[in-house]
Amino acid sequence: MFTRLFAESGLSLDRLKALVEVGASGSIAKASASDPVRQSQYSRQIKELEDFFKVRLVERHGKGVRLTSSGRELARISRFFLLGLSNFQRGCLNERQMFRIGASATVIQHLLVPVLATHQAVHAGPRFAIETVEPEEIERRLHDLTLDFAIVTADALSRPLQLEELGPWWLRLWVPAKEFRTESAALKALDQGLLPLAVAHEVPAEASCILNRSQPQLSCDSFLDANVALGRGGVGALLPDFVEPPEAREVLRVDPTVRGKMVFAYALAWNPRLMRLNIHAMRTRDSLFGSLRERLRSLERY
Repeated sequence: MFTRLFAESGLSLDRLKALVEVGASGSIAKASASDPVRQSQYSRQIKELEDFFKVRLVERHGKGVRLTSSGRELARISRFFLLGLSNFQRGCLNERQMFRIGASATVIQHLLVPVLATHQAVHAGPRFAIETVEPEEIERRLHDLTLDFAIVTADALSRPLQLEELGPWWLRLWVPAKEFRTESAALKALDQGLLPLAVAHEVPAEASCILNRSQPQLSCDSFLDANVALGRGGVGALLPDFVEPPEAREVLRVDPTVRGKMVFAYALAWNPRLMRLNIHAMRTRDSLFGSLRERLRSLERY
């Protein structure tokens, strides 16, 4: 069955590992931690893979390299294979499983850390590595299995990725009370494009209509940063209902529901290939889903 595949030299686990690491890091220098000996080794190993498969696997991109379409496909096949071997080894050695979860900074602070840092989660379950990941990166990394799970606000993901809804959350608009005494005054300023806002990258694209003509005064990485800006008294902010705003006397909640969608949902997302590669993944997914859904339901709403 595999006679032709092993008829020539040039194919090995070390070479496939080098391709996966270079593709993930975006440069041979980063993949080798700037070690000149390893850089030379990685370059040689990838060249040997290209000679073996008779196809270009990497190409120059800026100061680094990126995988070609053939390189991405081979890296994906290799990653699945190496993950399967790694999981088999852990099982043979009786080691605890490790799962990587990607989410926004706000979700990590309010949902993931409270769930995963409990005594039961720490002592009875697998180990977890949490990463702050931009929404546009999450889907690609789930496909590549460089993330095992993720928490997203997307309604759908490209096949074969799957997701299950954890529960709803509401987007609230808060403004400085000293600048806007009434809700109608704040809405008028919003309509006229005169309401200075701190807007987080975590705001779903479907909520952009709420901003109307208002241009963000301050663009932030997360809702956590926007909340800090709101507390300084100069800007308003869009925040999830479970994020506690500054003291009530300092801010005013505005309801612009007639201007656009304000209700969204978080979902747990995964690649079904993970379930085939790791026999522990399904149990972990179900346990994680139940705990996260319960945590989201329990959060105090503002």
